[in-house]
Amino acid sequence: MQVVFTKQEPPKWLLDMWKEIDDKTFGQGFDCFAEDAVCNLGVADWKGREAIRTNLKAFIDTGFTALHHVTEYWDAGSLKVFRGVVDMTPDDRSMKTVHPTMTHFFYMDERDETKVRHWVGAVGPVAFG
Repeated sequence: MQVVFTKQEPPKWLLDMWKEIDDKTFGQGFDCFAEDAVCNLGVADWKGREAIRTNLKAFIDTGFTALHHVTEYWDAGSLKVFRGVVDMTPDDRSMKTVHPTMTHFFYMDERDETKVRHWVGAVGPVAFG
């Protein structure tokens, strides 16, 4: 099967999710995930919308504020690909802000194409050495 990607403006559901992370509210923006969605970010293996929301909040609460920037968004129907940069500003102002790149794959739910079934992503590196 051949998959054709079309470069598009990022959809509202994706921007809403990033805004929830950036604002540290973790609310309705996470409704883009199916209730039993899976998220694999780096070594994370979170199962379920609430686990995704809870674990991302715990990660952000480790001492920094994030600001996500969309660089590219590609749509192939059941698979969406996002690439961007995140500004990670530590709460400790003596530490510098880092700007790692991100690549994320969103596999949409077969039963409800408006919901993400599986999120696979990578961020970084945030430092070398």
